[in-house]
Amino acid sequence: MNWRTKLLNPAPRARRDFSSLTTPVYRGSTVLFDDQTAVRDDWQHAKNGYSYGLYGTPTALELAHRIADLEGAHETLIVPGGQAAIALIYLSYCTAGSHALVPYSAYGPNKAIAEGMMRGLNVEVEAYDPMIGASIGDLIRENTCLIWCESPGSVTMEIQDVPAIVKKAHAKGVAVALDNTYAAGVMFDAFAYDVDVSMQALTKYIGGHSDLLLGAVSARDDAALTKLGSIYQQLGLAVSPDDCSLALRGLQTLAVRLDALESATLEIANWLTRQPQVSDVFHPALPSCPGHKIWKRDFTGSTSIFSFAFKNNISEDQVITFVNTLKVFKIGMSWGGVNSLAIIYPDLQRPDKEFGGCIVRLNIGLEQPTDLIADLSQAIERSTQ
Repeated sequence: MNWRTKLLNPAPRARRDFSSLTTPVYRGSTVLFDDQTAVRDDWQHAKNGYSYGLYGTPTALELAHRIADLEGAHETLIVPGGQAAIALIYLSYCTAGSHALVPYSAYGPNKAIAEGMMRGLNVEVEAYDPMIGASIGDLIRENTCLIWCESPGSVTMEIQDVPAIVKKAHAKGVAVALDNTYAAGVMFDAFAYDVDVSMQALTKYIGGHSDLLLGAVSARDDAALTKLGSIYQQLGLAVSPDDCSLALRGLQTLAVRLDALESATLEIANWLTRQPQVSDVFHPALPSCPGHKIWKRDFTGSTSIFSFAFKNNISEDQVITFVNTLKVFKIGMSWGGVNSLAIIYPDLQRPDKEFGGCIVRLNIGLEQPTDLIADLSQAIERSTQ
């Protein structure tokens, strides 16, 4: 055999009985088959074996299985990010002429998909009050195909009565999808409450270090998986095995990180409630948070993100100065990582309250709470003098 041909021979030379604590990073697009009769193009790698790298290598499937096991799901699909997860769910359940419901407190890109792509596909997505509970039944139409829940809600942290919504939805044959990113898939047991599809941005707590973009879509049963699978295949939602490897590593420290984040965040949220310049603190574990009693009933803990609002006598410019004056907190999008972040929501739209650019969202990282409190204190003092 010519040496040039030898260079391209994929047959392994080294022993393959290496046993490790970590999952190998399998990179590859082409999957080799033993014979022609075995060739197929099938996205169901977990069930039918590997066919093409587009649908995941063993690294991605290992992550998918571990997420499914953690959430108690039938099966999980790994996608390139949280927004891709939301889009997959919309496109799997909604068709032209159908109707869907989304809470007005949902993640901004969810609402952007509703108002943009879905409207363009002739799907009407109606916003609803996240605190509606069982009254959701009054909004369900004959052509309603999907109800979104997100609990807590984005920024204003409303806790939804998901069990009540699911009961009304299923009575009328409507599927329920949940954005369960806040709870990292573990603080709220979506499938114990019969949610059909649960998604989370693995970018946040599972990744945990602000260095990857991934999402997970978990199905309650085979019917939900079948609904999602064909669209997943058609969209070509390939993920990086390197990112999946980072997420697998993040899973190993998820428990200790969540414990530390919960403790520090509660300490800081409680401190903020005592500051005279602050009017509201939106944290699910505080009795003042909308739906706090539901949170106590349904959740096993809280995580790192919450918001607070300055009093009306604090101007929007002063709030900007406050954020710009922070030293330990950094200004940035996203959350769930080890660094503390702060960001203003100047154009937050809520039908029942006007915040006037005075609401700030914090992500608490793994810095010492005393340092974070000192940073917040000096920024409040300098910006409100």
